[in-house]
Amino acid sequence: MEDRITAGLYLEMTDLAIDAYVTHRVPEVLASNGATRATWWENVNRGRTDLPRKLDEFTYLGVYEGDDAFTAPHTPDGITGYHFRRYPRPAQGRLTGNPTIGLSLVLISPRDPADAQALRDWGDFVHLRSIAEVAVPGYTMITPYENVTGGDPRYMHFYEMDTDDPERAYRAMTPLVTEHLGADTDAWNHWAFHPALRIMYVNTFRRLGEMT
Repeated sequence: MEDRITAGLYLEMTDLAIDAYVTHRVPEVLASNGATRATWWENVNRGRTDLPRKLDEFTYLGVYEGDDAFTAPHTPDGITGYHFRRYPRPAQGRLTGNPTIGLSLVLISPRDPADAQALRDWGDFVHLRSIAEVAVPGYTMITPYENVTGGDPRYMHFYEMDTDDPERAYRAMTPLVTEHLGADTDAWNHWAFHPALRIMYVNTFRRLGEMT
């Protein structure tokens, strides 16, 4: 995250009270071999309806940075965990020197596992590239990750932001890409859709705290 090369990210999603989660769960996960840093985030548009969602909604997000030695821990009741490994392609975007205080989290999967590489190539060379090109205010780096299990959600697009209003930044993104590519053009349609794309979850988050 920010200007670091992070080998993996482990996400936890929960509706538990955040004070209890930070007091009890965060130190427990940070004690895992290979864990280096934790941040916790609040969902700023819980229950969004403008995009499809296959995963259960949640209020708080824990993000744990780890190296190659990290193994996802057991998750207790009330917590769902997903472990992602950095995909071996560069992140896209810009470094501002400011801390990451907002996120846009995008989780996707191919409709058929045989189409996973085609979806990944579209993500990197078409979708993320066009977003990076328009330099959305508030957006910094966009990094692709892959589920270590190979299961759902298969890929994560981790959009870092240096704004404390991540939903406003997110809503500015599509109009800027539309201005760049042209409305109702083949280029826009190719950017927005892929026949293998299955959207699992999309939302924006504001950072509440961190621990190393």
